[in-house]
Amino acid sequence: MENGALPSPQVNTRGRQVLRVLGTKVTLLEEIRRRAERDLGLSLEFIALDGIAAQQRAATQPSSFDVYDQWYHNLDIVWSSGAIQPLRISRIPRWEQIRHQLTAAVTRDGQPIGKGDTPLKYLYVQPDKRLGRSPTDHVAALPGVHNVDAFGYLGGTIAPHLAGEPESWGWLLDRRCRGRVALVDDPAIGAADAALAAQALGLVTFKDIGNLAIDEIDALIRLLILKKKAGHFRTFWSSIDQATSIMESGEVAIASLWTPSLTALWSHGVAVQYAAPKEGYRGWHGCMAVSVNVRGAALDAAYDYLNWWLSGWPGAMMARQGYYMAAQETVLDHLSPDEWDYWYLGKPASTDLCGPDGTVIVRRGAVRNGGSYWERLSRISLWNSSIDEHNYLVRRWAQFIAA
Repeated sequence: MENGALPSPQVNTRGRQVLRVLGTKVTLLEEIRRRAERDLGLSLEFIALDGIAAQQRAATQPSSFDVYDQWYHNLDIVWSSGAIQPLRISRIPRWEQIRHQLTAAVTRDGQPIGKGDTPLKYLYVQPDKRLGRSPTDHVAALPGVHNVDAFGYLGGTIAPHLAGEPESWGWLLDRRCRGRVALVDDPAIGAADAALAAQALGLVTFKDIGNLAIDEIDALIRLLILKKKAGHFRTFWSSIDQATSIMESGEVAIASLWTPSLTALWSHGVAVQYAAPKEGYRGWHGCMAVSVNVRGAALDAAYDYLNWWLSGWPGAMMARQGYYMAAQETVLDHLSPDEWDYWYLGKPASTDLCGPDGTVIVRRGAVRNGGSYWERLSRISLWNSSIDEHNYLVRRWAQFIAA
């Protein structure tokens, strides 16, 4: 299906329930679709858009999808629009395993790790229909794929200028990288990367980097516009394919980067390095929700699909492009010991490892940046967030991109 094309109405074809899944290419892989159809006896239609477009459709066109697969920092806006329905915890058999892992991963001594919105903030549906962390019988979405993000860089091009320096978010705004930098064109995520960079260099001070005030947004955007007019940024990307292309071509040498692009570049033989910034990572957590319009057999199919994601095989596929899964015990059964050691335990690869498409992406002896799952999650500086002044940030970010 072409991006942006409205899917056909939900139908039952030859006895197979059709389930339309709206999201991004982060998780909507063709290998996932084929395996889910085989395992569940469903017909799956993936609607893969960029992050902003997926959120907008989810919030405004709930009749155009059945399952919404994106990120917790997008969830509050979609929930507030009335587009998705509460999920019954009783219909998620592995809930306690997920809840325990999620709580352990994002808190330390009961306090959140990192600034911004941890997924616990939007987890449970409260009696007043708002979202919060107090346990109830319903959740707004099912926790799933998650990771920590940073930036990628071409060592042969950038490293000589920064030799001997610890990797830092500040590199994204460092004048020595002028003309070779790309940011993700997303007002929430791109601004977060830029804020981390500005803070690392002492260019802007934030009272709470996880919830920027209007004057802080203004200060950040003024800085970015000055940098842009000075030729600092080479381009901006809005899809995984774009991010992969601009680094593979050498158009940029340092950029906001997500692991599907990283693993794709590795599979193409591009020697891109992924940073473990001294300031800490930017964390995010994916989730899956169900349209308010889904009922009956379609709702049963939606729950089957959500629970299938916790069965192990999907989590193993996500691991092979660098992602973690909420139900890790089941994932362990579907990864080889070598894969588990590299992706989750942070050990050196004892053999070459393949990505989701079977292409070698990790060479023997390589070590994952940042170490093990628990080491990486414990070093989150900032979570992807929907700040109080989100609408203002969106407008100001658009002005920056257009400057």
